[in-house]
Amino acid sequence: MKFKDIENGVIQNAIRYGKEYNIKIDEDFALLKLYEEIGEFTQAVLIHKKKSRPEKHVSEEISKREMAKELADIIGMVMVNAHLLGIDLEEAIDKKWISKE
Repeated sequence: MKFKDIENGVIQNAIRYGKEYNIKIDEDFALLKLYEEIGEFTQAVLIHKKKSRPEKHVSEEISKREMAKELADIIGMVMVNAHLLGIDLEEAIDKKWISKE
């Protein structure tokens, strides 16, 4: 799957989410949601590393799955933020990380 296809799918999912829950998916929502997802990823990492309350501990397989889900949420919200801000994320990543322009 190409980057743009993934990005478009994520954006369409965000639009559906907004309609389903009557939430305006705007720049404020997207930024706050990104912070929320980063917090959830942080919590998943703490659980994975057993740096949380023992009752939260789960198997390595489950904790890795949870970390992956939260990372996917972060990437998704980054894509939504880029879309709302009119940023071509694929181009920005290429210039910053690959081509180093």
